[in-house]
Amino acid sequence: MLVYAVLSVIYKLYLQYSDGSKFYPDYVTHLVSLQSESILNSFGYPTQVLPHPGEPSMKIILNGEFIGRIIEGCNSISVIILFLSFIVVFSGNLKTTFFYILLGSVLIYVVNLLRIVVLTLGLYHYPKYGDLLHTVIFPGIIYGMVFLLWIFWVNRFSKLNKTNA
Repeated sequence: MLVYAVLSVIYKLYLQYSDGSKFYPDYVTHLVSLQSESILNSFGYPTQVLPHPGEPSMKIILNGEFIGRIIEGCNSISVIILFLSFIVVFSGNLKTTFFYILLGSVLIYVVNLLRIVVLTLGLYHYPKYGDLLHTVIFPGIIYGMVFLLWIFWVNRFSKLNKTNA
């Protein structure tokens, strides 16, 4: 809990001091938005991501149609903090723990980008399923993957596993 609390406070301070003058709404959310836009465009879907005028978010415009927003909660940092905190609590040797955190964080980030892309396409092609896609299916995918990464870690690398073997 201490690791989670410390990282969450640091992240909260980062958000608080991201004034949005250079990267709106904050650097990571801005980067995730641009990367999502790039992936969608590379798949042949004309996409623009623009700053939302009324709130700290980025608007996704696909084929000239407003599809949704990318907010701070979409940038995967909170999920990575949760993942990292669990791994630290059940750490193995330092080198293995470090590389698992690094690779797991990259995987979470990339899957989150793909989640945003597929969610955008789902909202575009199947708008009547938007609520189900956004609130059930896609959070289930990202948190389910984190859960599987945790299980794999505990069973394969953590000191907890070595003491019970």
